[in-house]
Amino acid sequence: QVQLVESGGGLVQAGGSLRLSCAASGRRFSSSVMGWFRQAPGKAREFVAAITWSGSNRYSGSVKGRFTISRDNAKSTVYLQMNSLKPEDTAVYYCALGPSLGAQLHEYQYWGQGTQVTVSS
Repeated sequence: QVQLVESGGGLVQAGGSLRLSCAASGRRFSSSVMGWFRQAPGKAREFVAAITWSGSNRYSGSVKGRFTISRDNAKSTVYLQMNSLKPEDTAVYYCALGPSLGAQLHEYQYWGQGTQVTVSS
Protein backbone atom coordinates (compact mmCIF):
# COMPACT_ATOMS: atom_id res chain seq x y z
CA GLN A 1 0.00 0.00 0.00
CA VAL A 2 1.00 3.61 -0.53
CA GLN A 3 0.20 6.59 1.63
CA LEU A 4 0.83 10.23 0.71
CA VAL A 5 0.67 13.08 3.21
CA GLU A 6 0.83 16.73 2.13
CA SER A 7 1.91 19.62 4.32
CA GLY A 8 3.00 23.24 4.04
CA GLY A 9 -0.21 24.91 2.95
CA GLY A 10 -1.36 28.17 4.44
CA LEU A 11 -2.42 31.77 3.88
CA VAL A 12 -0.08 34.11 2.00
CA GLN A 13 -0.24 37.51 0.32
CA ALA A 14 -0.14 37.80 -3.45
CA GLY A 15 3.47 37.80 -4.61
CA GLY A 16 4.55 35.65 -1.70
CA SER A 17 6.00 32.16 -1.59
CA LEU A 18 5.12 28.83 -0.08
CA ARG A 19 6.68 25.37 -0.20
CA LEU A 20 4.53 22.27 -0.11
CA SER A 21 5.83 18.86 0.90
CA CYS A 22 4.48 15.38 0.24
CA ALA A 23 5.83 12.47 2.22
CA ALA A 24 5.31 9.02 0.73
CA SER A 25 5.32 5.63 2.39
CA GLY A 26 5.25 2.25 0.72
CA ARG A 27 7.04 0.65 -2.23
CA ARG A 28 8.35 1.98 -5.54
CA PHE A 29 8.77 5.66 -4.70
CA SER A 30 11.99 5.84 -6.73
CA SER A 31 10.46 4.19 -9.79
CA SER A 32 7.22 6.18 -9.86
CA VAL A 33 6.13 9.61 -11.02
CA MET A 34 4.87 11.98 -8.36
CA GLY A 35 2.61 14.82 -9.28
CA TRP A 36 0.87 17.85 -7.85
CA PHE A 37 -2.72 18.73 -8.68
CA ARG A 38 -5.01 21.44 -7.40
CA GLN A 39 -8.71 22.06 -7.13
CA ALA A 40 -10.31 25.45 -6.55
CA PRO A 41 -13.90 25.85 -5.33
CA GLY A 42 -16.34 25.18 -8.15
CA LYS A 43 -13.63 24.03 -10.53
CA ALA A 44 -12.29 20.69 -11.75
CA ARG A 45 -9.09 19.26 -10.41
CA GLU A 46 -6.17 20.28 -12.61
CA PHE A 47 -2.59 19.21 -13.23
CA VAL A 48 0.14 21.41 -11.79
CA ALA A 49 3.47 19.57 -12.05
CA ALA A 50 5.03 16.11 -12.06
CA ILE A 51 8.48 14.60 -11.61
CA THR A 52 10.14 11.23 -12.27
CA TRP A 53 12.55 9.40 -9.98
CA SER A 54 15.47 10.74 -12.04
CA GLY A 55 14.33 14.35 -11.94
CA SER A 56 12.61 14.82 -15.32
CA ASN A 57 9.65 17.12 -14.86
CA ARG A 58 6.60 18.69 -16.47
CA TYR A 59 4.59 21.80 -15.58
CA SER A 60 1.27 23.28 -16.54
CA GLY A 61 1.52 26.51 -18.50
CA SER A 62 -0.11 28.52 -15.74
CA VAL A 63 2.62 27.77 -13.20
CA LYS A 64 5.72 27.38 -15.38
CA GLY A 65 8.38 29.84 -14.31
CA ARG A 66 6.79 30.39 -10.89
CA PHE A 67 6.62 26.89 -9.39
CA THR A 68 9.39 24.32 -9.07
CA ILE A 69 8.89 20.63 -8.36
CA SER A 70 11.66 18.54 -6.82
CA ARG A 71 12.07 15.29 -4.95
CA ASP A 72 14.37 13.74 -2.39
CA ASN A 73 14.34 10.00 -2.94
CA ALA A 74 16.27 9.32 0.26
CA LYS A 75 13.49 11.02 2.22
CA SER A 76 10.69 9.71 -0.02
CA THR A 77 9.45 13.27 -0.30
CA VAL A 78 8.41 15.51 -3.18
CA TYR A 79 8.26 19.30 -2.93
CA LEU A 80 6.49 22.10 -4.72
CA GLN A 81 8.14 25.50 -4.33
CA MET A 82 5.59 28.15 -5.22
CA ASN A 83 6.79 31.70 -5.88
CA SER A 84 5.04 34.84 -7.11
CA LEU A 85 1.74 33.46 -5.90
CA LYS A 86 -1.48 34.86 -7.32
CA PRO A 87 -5.03 34.81 -5.93
CA GLU A 88 -5.95 32.39 -8.72
CA ASP A 89 -3.50 29.88 -7.23
CA THR A 90 -5.88 29.48 -4.29
CA ALA A 91 -6.92 25.83 -4.13
CA VAL A 92 -6.54 22.58 -2.31
CA TYR A 93 -3.28 21.05 -3.50
CA TYR A 94 -3.00 17.29 -3.81
CA CYS A 95 0.02 15.02 -4.16
CA ALA A 96 -0.41 11.87 -6.23
CA LEU A 97 1.56 8.86 -7.51
CA GLY A 98 1.34 7.98 -11.19
CA PRO A 99 2.93 5.89 -13.98
CA SER A 100 4.45 8.54 -16.26
CA LEU A 101 4.96 12.26 -16.83
CA GLY A 102 2.27 12.24 -19.49
CA ALA A 103 -0.28 10.37 -17.39
CA GLN A 104 -3.79 11.77 -17.19
CA LEU A 105 -5.45 12.55 -13.88
CA HIS A 106 -7.36 9.26 -13.77
CA GLU A 107 -4.12 7.30 -14.24
CA TYR A 108 -2.69 8.49 -10.93
CA GLN A 109 -3.31 5.62 -8.55
CA TYR A 110 -2.72 7.07 -5.11
CA TRP A 111 -3.67 10.43 -3.64
CA GLY A 112 -3.03 12.41 -0.50
CA GLN A 113 -5.78 14.20 1.40
CA GLY A 114 -4.72 17.64 0.22
CA THR A 115 -3.45 20.85 1.79
CA GLN A 116 -5.15 24.24 1.50
CA VAL A 117 -3.32 27.14 -0.13
CA THR A 118 -4.98 30.55 0.08
CA VAL A 119 -3.51 33.60 -1.63
CA SER A 120 -4.98 36.94 -0.63
CA SER A 121 -4.96 40.09 -2.75
